[in-house]
Amino acid sequence: MSLKGFKSHPYIPNSVEEVQNDMLREIGLNNLEDLHAEIPEEIKLKENMNLPKAIGSEYELKRHVQDILKKNKTCDSNINFLGGGCWQHYVPALCDEINSRGEFLTAYGGESYNDFGRFQTLFEYQSLVAELVDMDVVNVPTMDGPQAVATALRMAGRITGKKEVLVPALMDKDKFMIINNYCKSALRLIEVDYNIENGQLNLEDLKNKINNQTAAVFFENPSFFGFIEENGQQISDIAHEAGALSVVFVDPSSLGVLKPPSQYGADIVAGELQPLGMHMNYGGGQAGFMATRDEEKFVMEFPSRLFGVTSTIVEGEYGFGDVAYDRTSFGHHRHEGKEYVGTQTALWGITAGVYLATMGPEGMFELGQTIMQNVQYAIKKLDEIENIKASFFNSTFFKEFVVDFNKTGKTVEEINKSLIEKGVFGGKDLSKDFPQFGQTALYCVTEIHTKDDIDKLVCTLKECL
Repeated sequence: MSLKGFKSHPYIPNSVEEVQNDMLREIGLNNLEDLHAEIPEEIKLKENMNLPKAIGSEYELKRHVQDILKKNKTCDSNINFLGGGCWQHYVPALCDEINSRGEFLTAYGGESYNDFGRFQTLFEYQSLVAELVDMDVVNVPTMDGPQAVATALRMAGRITGKKEVLVPALMDKDKFMIINNYCKSALRLIEVDYNIENGQLNLEDLKNKINNQTAAVFFENPSFFGFIEENGQQISDIAHEAGALSVVFVDPSSLGVLKPPSQYGADIVAGELQPLGMHMNYGGGQAGFMATRDEEKFVMEFPSRLFGVTSTIVEGEYGFGDVAYDRTSFGHHRHEGKEYVGTQTALWGITAGVYLATMGPEGMFELGQTIMQNVQYAIKKLDEIENIKASFFNSTFFKEFVVDFNKTGKTVEEINKSLIEKGVFGGKDLSKDFPQFGQTALYCVTEIHTKDDIDKLVCTLKECL
């Protein structure tokens, strides 16, 4: 873009010509074009960009932006049955109250000398998640759940010194892509088949594919499709017999009613923290965790920060700080770091800690129980609709389930379009990622769905069909 004849702009600082000239003289340049002298002429935009006329006042600008935002179709004005990795849960007001405090909201990084409680809150978060998953050590949050899985598998590769990982063929394609992208320089992902009737991991195929180069067997419980993997202990046993680790991805909102993976042989537990007090956002409300036993071979392979507690020289006083800091890529020996770790989502860890402290064991039980009851009611009512099968897999489900629309004569895309016109977000269309299932959709039901919400979905689907 040519900068000649550029006039001052109300939203661009220092755009007044006199101010620009003073700044250019200070750095020894004649004009704005000199700032970009090193950029080749052939890739420069030669004409001005077609920008709209600047809005004159802050009030007018606010009205303009609000009008644009009103075009969004949100979960506040529609009933939402979408899930697939980001789920609509109730967020207690306390979560937003605490995570908006200045000492947490602005505490991006820093060390103990400028800490105002962040270290302790992250230690408390780690302790609460460790209790939930029945493990000893939990890291500060990763960017999201898939990142946590990828890191857990890299840890397994370093611990075992092996190069292959077995993963379920029935998993979220986006998650698989993220994991593969992060791991492919060190690990090869091999898919394990599934039982067509219930979606469970095919144990015979697992036994055929596991070998002395297998670093880990990875599976999800609940799965991406919502069914509960019933053979967790057998899968872990098969992994251990081959000298591999068992790595399990878990939805923490299920652990009030389901056994934690540690109780069926998991060596590393990974998960998504978003259900624990985080609003759904356009990509921003996600965070992941890893958890292991308190054994040196595991602890020293965590690439991210771990916070611990210790006594100080003052009797009865405690301090919080990093454990084994040198193992990280930002420690004293950067080139010897286990793997590179950049920004982590500490604020969401604090939020998850507040959520778990607020809910307590009874609250987590009630959460899981309510979700399972709502799911069973939804499946029962949807199965009553002609040409729809809401229990595509013959399994027990948590939060999500696959609805079969193949006999309706309509595509999921057509059905979802009709639903949104009536104020309902239908399930995630699976027909592109899993064409073998035809016209199917992944529906999500949580504690926020009332009987009236589910009944409205059923009535609206009947109208659409």
